[in-house]
Amino acid sequence: MGYSTGKLAFILAVALLLAWAGAWVLARRYRSAMAGLMRAPGAASSSSSSSSSSSSSSSSASSSASVAPPLAARAVQPDRLARRITLAQNRSAGWRLTMLLLGLSALMAMSSAWLTLWLDAAGQPVPLKRWAVLALANTWPTIPALGLLWRWPLARLLAALAAWCVLCFAVMLWRSIEPRPMALLLFLAIEVGPPVLLIALLCLGATSRAVAPWLLPPLVGLVWASMAGIDLLAVLVAQRSPWLTRLPSWAIPHGVMLGFALLPWLAAWWPLRWLGRALGQAYAQQRLSEGLVLFTAVWAVALLVQALTAASSAGLAGAALLLPLAWIPLTLALWQRLPRAEGRPPTLLVLRVFQHDAAVQALFDHVVERWRLTGNTVLIAGTDLVDRTLDAADIFTFLDGGLAQRFIHTPADVAPRLAGIDLAPDAEGRHRVNECYCRDTTWQDALHALVARSDVVLMDLRGFRAHNAGCRFELATLAQAQQLPRVVVLVDAQTDRTCAEADAACAPAGRFVWVDAGKVGAATKREALRCLFPD
Repeated sequence: MGYSTGKLAFILAVALLLAWAGAWVLARRYRSAMAGLMRAPGAASSSSSSSSSSSSSSSSASSSASVAPPLAARAVQPDRLARRITLAQNRSAGWRLTMLLLGLSALMAMSSAWLTLWLDAAGQPVPLKRWAVLALANTWPTIPALGLLWRWPLARLLAALAAWCVLCFAVMLWRSIEPRPMALLLFLAIEVGPPVLLIALLCLGATSRAVAPWLLPPLVGLVWASMAGIDLLAVLVAQRSPWLTRLPSWAIPHGVMLGFALLPWLAAWWPLRWLGRALGQAYAQQRLSEGLVLFTAVWAVALLVQALTAASSAGLAGAALLLPLAWIPLTLALWQRLPRAEGRPPTLLVLRVFQHDAAVQALFDHVVERWRLTGNTVLIAGTDLVDRTLDAADIFTFLDGGLAQRFIHTPADVAPRLAGIDLAPDAEGRHRVNECYCRDTTWQDALHALVARSDVVLMDLRGFRAHNAGCRFELATLAQAQQLPRVVVLVDAQTDRTCAEADAACAPAGRFVWVDAGKVGAATKREALRCLFPD
């Protein structure tokens, strides 16, 4: 059963469509399951009565229920003090990561250009100037790769791609012996257009970028299994198999085709389920990371399209165009050998008013993502940030029916859950976002434990009102906490600041830093990030 390049392209395209659709379905079901588990009854919390949790902080509660009980004094452990990180160091880490990805992209673009010309030249020397121009043309995946890393808005990403196309067109026109503008434009359209559409489908949406790249490998296996089943049916028809003639009359041709397309899933299901578990385990063990998977996905799609195009004329030799992907593990192995800063990285606790999804997601994109360059992030899980925090371990645990096992059901579960928090950076240097999955009866116990191990808190109180009992409990807890240097609070015109300041009145002077975030522009984002770091 041979596979043509057209058939392989069809498998890739269908798997990408299924991954995109599956991402939306899975994220929706994940939110629903989370909401149900959060509201499920459980053991009473040791630190509070069954008052409203953060996930239902918009419900009414008396002011007495919103006041946190006194916290017991906690001794500072030797590893309690984090190393001092400044805003300048955070920016330097961002530039280092950008340079790493640019260098990787340059290596892959140059390698891809050389392999393309080598296949075309059939053993002849590769012209240096032609190689340089083609390498420039092959650098376009750098733009979506960086855009995904820094969560660029779609308009900015498209503008950057358009600027690259103009630059590339000008250079190619300048280096052409016989300038043919229309032919060059057609080349760029064919070179960039199809893979950009596939990349957009796979990971440019907030939900798809979190889920689809992880679903793609198993779905490629399922689509391939379906194609193998249909190929088998074609062979049986060509051989006029007597087995087919014995099928009952109700088995119309479409039904037979559907059966041959879906029945192979029974054989493929278990190995593909193992593959999904292996991906989730690799992520949990930090052998894979969200950033590197997105970067690899962008380049893999671009190189796959090139390989399929080359294979139409060069046959299996076209698969050589996938070799540049080997630069990723090789470069990262060298990158990890570089000296790292000693000491524990600082930990940021993120709190927010629930049910303000869009505002919190924007905050996450522009502040927390930058913080991750030099420090850890912890938060109490909620449905509002599923698109930003869902990872491979979450996805495949949920598909295996194990989401409930991630929840803190009783106060005794808090310490074991927090002991499993990932404090080490990923291979590219960014730190992870760690969530605590809590029930309505245990979130306050988790909050106390998270505050005790946090070095700075970012609290989004935009839209906060006096009836947000969960947020009032958090304010009082932060005010009474021991050894907490700074709490950065974002407010806007809808924030009941009088109530918020009253709940935080017992805090040491200077602990709470109030930032007006009514208009979230570039200046506000910079100010919020600056306040998280020591002066």
